Amino acid sequence: QVQLVESGGGLVQAGGSLRLSCAASGRTFRNYRMGWFRQAPGKEREIVASISWDGDNTYYADSVKGRFTVSRDNAKNTVYLQMNSLKPEDTAIYYCAAGIGGKYLYWGQGTQVTVSS
Repeated sequence: QVQLVESGGGLVQAGGSLRLSCAASGRTFRNYRMGWFRQAPGKEREIVASISWDGDNTYYADSVKGRFTVSRDNAKNTVYLQMNSLKPEDTAIYYCAAGIGGKYLYWGQGTQVTVSS
């Protein structure tokens, strides 16, 4: 079992930055690929970024490439999402998730990100 708690969301103006954190419980954190997802009102949940257990492999959605950076610190059981050059369309609830074998098994409760124009 892995419990995930996101933090760092908030209200920011367009062009600004936020850093999301996701703290995981359990000693098996390093076994999981970690993903960041988001869901905007009236839209389906979409993957934003993900990172392999060792940090060597990352994935970014086209909409955030060059603006967002995912990283992890296995010693701290934490994964991060640095978001720069934020746009109003980035407004959503952001979730982190832990997965193995291409399937995300555990989810956090989400943190709201609002970008004003």
